[in-house]
Amino acid sequence: MSKSQPTETFSDTTKVQSDDMSYGRLGYTTGACAAAAAKAALRALIGDTEQPTEVEIPFPGGERHSLPVVFVRQRVHGAEAAVLKDAGDDPDITNGSLVQAFVEWGGGKDVVFVAGSGVGTVTKKGLSVPPGEPAITSGPRKMVRDALCELTSRPVRVTISIPGGREMARKTYNPRLGVVNGLSILGTTGRVRPFSCQALKCSLVCELDVAKAAGVTAPVLTPGHIGERSARKHLTVTAEQVIEVGNEWGFLLENLPRYQFEQVLLWGHPGKLAKLADGQWDTHSSRSKPAMETIRRMGGSFHSLDPAEHATTEGLFAALDQAERNRLGEALSAAIARAAEEKMSDASKISVVLVNMEGDVLGTYGDLSLWRKLNYKS
Repeated sequence: MSKSQPTETFSDTTKVQSDDMSYGRLGYTTGACAAAAAKAALRALIGDTEQPTEVEIPFPGGERHSLPVVFVRQRVHGAEAAVLKDAGDDPDITNGSLVQAFVEWGGGKDVVFVAGSGVGTVTKKGLSVPPGEPAITSGPRKMVRDALCELTSRPVRVTISIPGGREMARKTYNPRLGVVNGLSILGTTGRVRPFSCQALKCSLVCELDVAKAAGVTAPVLTPGHIGERSARKHLTVTAEQVIEVGNEWGFLLENLPRYQFEQVLLWGHPGKLAKLADGQWDTHSSRSKPAMETIRRMGGSFHSLDPAEHATTEGLFAALDQAERNRLGEALSAAIARAAEEKMSDASKISVVLVNMEGDVLGTYGDLSLWRKLNYKS
């Protein structure tokens, strides 16, 4: 990745790093699309009979952008409009989806948000909106308000919908966050930068917020489903305690200190976690070196086999005898913990457990007593 741009603020204190990907095309967040659709609908509500092809809205950074409008329709008690979500070159599940807004006059003193079809509802504490509210975070809400205030000071009721959102939400972190029946409307700057995985990063922050609000003091961080399943098999943990990080280890570890957790457990396969010992904080296979390079350097100090004869970490660990497997697993776990603690620059204690694809423990580091080991197999 190229040089860093200024960070984006998320949930007041958390920083979401944005990268200047000069070779890619920028896109717009669902929040920006919702704001543009709401403004286009409001124009129709106040009597504008034109069918605009685009609508200009203000962005949090002070700039202005025009987003293309798919349709504007008058309704009996209001008006609706739609904007096509364009995420640019970022891999976003909502790319190409319609973001619709139905606007009608309200009876209060402010903009009231309603979750339409495909937009979820919050059920857990810890997010930037309380349980029972539409899953439209504070950044997008401000963008919608700012866009509407350019046209009226009257109270407005806005219903945001994303056709197909309920089905898409099943493939996101929403069920883990307690967001039901649809997607979350996210975004902090209104822009999506290529391969920044901003939606994923925002979801990870939300998971940490929910965990903290649920009283979690010792979260378990794991790359994905295999790690989560084995962690729940071996440990006594709550639903909010296990967090799937994916490949965003650098981002997550940098943001952990503000939560002041007592202890943190990294649990997963050495094929992913060994990369952290080398300072590779984005562990995606296309953006990092193979974990075998790290293990190869550790080599003969901990085992007698030639790593070059084994294509994968799984194969290497399987070929070792029990004593060598334990030595390598413990040394690798310790190296991962040291790198993570340095990355965090925090007083939180790091523990590590490495597991194979079957979920069997290969090596550990640190005090694991907070997680009450169950069916532990070493």
